[in-house]
Amino acid sequence: MFTLAEVASLNDIQPTYRILKPWWDVFMDYLAVVMLMVAIFAGTMQLTKDQVVCLPVLPTPVSSKAHATPGNADVTTNIPKMESATDQDQDGRMTNEISFGASAVTPDIPLRATYPHADSTVPNQETKKEKKDPIGRKTNLDFQQYVFINQMCYHLALPWYSKYFPYLALIHTIILMVSSNFWFKYPKTCSKVEHFVSILGKCFESPWTTKALSETACEDSEENKQRITGAQTLPKHVSTSSDEGSPSASTPMINKTGFKFSAEKPVIEVPSMTILDKKDGEQAKALFEKVRKFRAHVEDSDLIYKLYVVQTVIKTAKFIFILCYTANFVNAISFEHVCKPKVEHLTGYEVFECTHNMAYMLKKLLISYISIICVYGFICLYTLFWLFRIPLKEYSFEKVREESSFSDIPDVKNDFAFLLHMVDQYDQLYSKRFGVFLSEVSENKLREISLNHEWTFEKLRQHVSRNAQDKQELHLFMLSGVPDAVFDLTDLDVLKLELIPEAKLPAKISQMTNLQELHLCHCPAKVEQTAFSFLRDHLRCLHVKFTDVAEIPAWVYLLKNLRELYLIGNLNSENNKMIGLESLRELRHLKILHVKSNLTKVPSNITDVAPHLTKLVIHNDGTKLLVLNSLKKMMNVAELELQNCELERIPHAIFSLSNLQELDLKSNNIRTIEEIISFQHLKRLTCLKLWHNKIVTIPPSITHVKNLESLYFSNNKLESLPVAVFSLQKLRCLDVSYNNISMIPIEIGLLQNLQHLHITGNKVDVLPKQLFKCVKLRTLNLGQNCITSLPEKIGQLSQLTQLELKGNCLDRLPAQLGQCRLLKKSGLVVEDHLFDTLPLEVKEALNQDINIPFANGI
Repeated sequence: MFTLAEVASLNDIQPTYRILKPWWDVFMDYLAVVMLMVAIFAGTMQLTKDQVVCLPVLPTPVSSKAHATPGNADVTTNIPKMESATDQDQDGRMTNEISFGASAVTPDIPLRATYPHADSTVPNQETKKEKKDPIGRKTNLDFQQYVFINQMCYHLALPWYSKYFPYLALIHTIILMVSSNFWFKYPKTCSKVEHFVSILGKCFESPWTTKALSETACEDSEENKQRITGAQTLPKHVSTSSDEGSPSASTPMINKTGFKFSAEKPVIEVPSMTILDKKDGEQAKALFEKVRKFRAHVEDSDLIYKLYVVQTVIKTAKFIFILCYTANFVNAISFEHVCKPKVEHLTGYEVFECTHNMAYMLKKLLISYISIICVYGFICLYTLFWLFRIPLKEYSFEKVREESSFSDIPDVKNDFAFLLHMVDQYDQLYSKRFGVFLSEVSENKLREISLNHEWTFEKLRQHVSRNAQDKQELHLFMLSGVPDAVFDLTDLDVLKLELIPEAKLPAKISQMTNLQELHLCHCPAKVEQTAFSFLRDHLRCLHVKFTDVAEIPAWVYLLKNLRELYLIGNLNSENNKMIGLESLRELRHLKILHVKSNLTKVPSNITDVAPHLTKLVIHNDGTKLLVLNSLKKMMNVAELELQNCELERIPHAIFSLSNLQELDLKSNNIRTIEEIISFQHLKRLTCLKLWHNKIVTIPPSITHVKNLESLYFSNNKLESLPVAVFSLQKLRCLDVSYNNISMIPIEIGLLQNLQHLHITGNKVDVLPKQLFKCVKLRTLNLGQNCITSLPEKIGQLSQLTQLELKGNCLDRLPAQLGQCRLLKKSGLVVEDHLFDTLPLEVKEALNQDINIPFANGI
């Protein structure tokens, strides 16, 4: 037999699940416990006291007056005596003693009815003596016969429901208990339920929930008080304690402008949200992530809802089944029963009259059980009504949105909605506090507070560095937002924000009066109106790196005083229709536009709306740039860079740019430059960069481009330098590094203005003496060639500041290097063993620092 504790454990659900048990489930659990107690009580009583007591029904003698004899008369007179003796007591032993005499020792007399013969009416002395003095073993056969009959009649005459009612009640109750809590135990739902209960409890108890709702109360109070004038006291629901965000000397705060009720009334400051400690902040951020993942995991299915409906239907069907078949057996339980065991050959009697001493108690227990089942069934019907009355697969936080400042709390559906509906039956405060962790506004506030707590002014100051332009620069990477302390760095020149999706530029940015350059790398920053006004007037350079054109903030095209704009991202032909670059019309002071993308043509909206551009840079990342005719419209452009555009020839559209001063066609597929003669029309062209191409020869027509000062042909396939190159008298920089040049022509001495010569990575083995007539040389890179000796005339280059010789076949360096008074060891790139061949005084001269005020570039 089960103990009460063992059976009750079937209903032992974890206490934390109680928030998912509405009142009807709790009430049905109590009813199930009562039914369990009824079943156990009935079973215990039946095992200990349940029995039937049976007595034989004596047959009526057949008497006939016509055949009456003395013997028959004796029979009729003996039977009533036996009946009267039997009726006096139901104990078999007492009956026999009364019927057959009351001697001190009663012999075992069977229950069989014996009818005396005629000669037995006068007992002799020997018979009486035998009755008084029985001999043999006493077996209590009469008692055993009654016990046997009682057992036989218990199974034959007693209705089956009287015997098995306690066990049936126990089984039904266990089934109902299992049905009530099956959704907590089913493998495919219990993990979701357990996870939800765990998250819900943490969300309810999280300090962030309290602070967020307190902030909401403060905001509501502020709005109400601004509407109502004349109020002098702070509302009760606005907490003024330091724990809830009140200003105090010891509590770090984000200052918030207070509001005034009237000119005469004192200023009342609404307390801002206090900063959580680091542990609470991390826990709250983890809860946001858990809620987000749990929602994605649960909201797509409705298994929990369906399982709850199915188990409710099963309980309802079970109630109907129990009620139907139990009601038929209520009247079958009675106290008296007639039994015909068909054992007359053993007992001598055919019919027995039996009594069931537990009948009354069982009938009362059965009525009680039926009453409880009826109540249980009505609650099941109400549950079904509730399940189908409202759409439980949808849950709206509309009321929470109205009562709080978190208007972005989304509505949920399916199992997530059903779980929240169940929680509302327990306490609606749970879902209200849980909704805080569904709000992006709430999450952003938490991130902002945690961010400001971590990134203090002192920490940000440590990350400020000097860039190549000697400007103070701050680079923030992968933060949840922009810390408020950034805007206290008033001397900052450059601000870089990278991978900060929730970046916001508040009005405090107007304090950064030195800020002129802003980088937004995958950072679609939002700006307040005051901040935009400041950026529009002060920002000069803006870098925007994006994946999709939609990430470019709209306010970028309204920065009227912007000078430089760098756009790096996907601007292919499909997105060109979406590009808002026509808005560049508003950028009236824009001079430099840098586009690094994958264009197939130069967008007409660039050339049409930005004629004031002086520099256009297009880095195309290997996509072939096909259409360039629109470049003709950019008459004011002075610098043009078309890098990595898969160009095979110099575009003809470039020859129309009369103001062009610098042309850079780096990293293309240009093989021939016969069109270079057309550059003679570009009177202002001073710098031509054709490096990193596949050019084999330089045409003699290059001599017509007389104004060239810089010529870059590095990383091509040149095998020689034509004499025409050395006719460019204004040439100051010549770069032919990493080609196949084997000889430097003696005409190089004609370049009297040459200051920078780069021949690294060629096959030069001899340096002509005419090279050292270029006395203005400052940079001479001769590394990775086949040079065997360095002429002593190297000492004539008095302005030389950089000399590269590493990677040649030199065995010594000339002592005349000491005559190059501006050359120092840092500018001399040679192997260590070659440097050691120099005289001691030359090495000491090279090791000396320059103390004179002019730099190497002079």
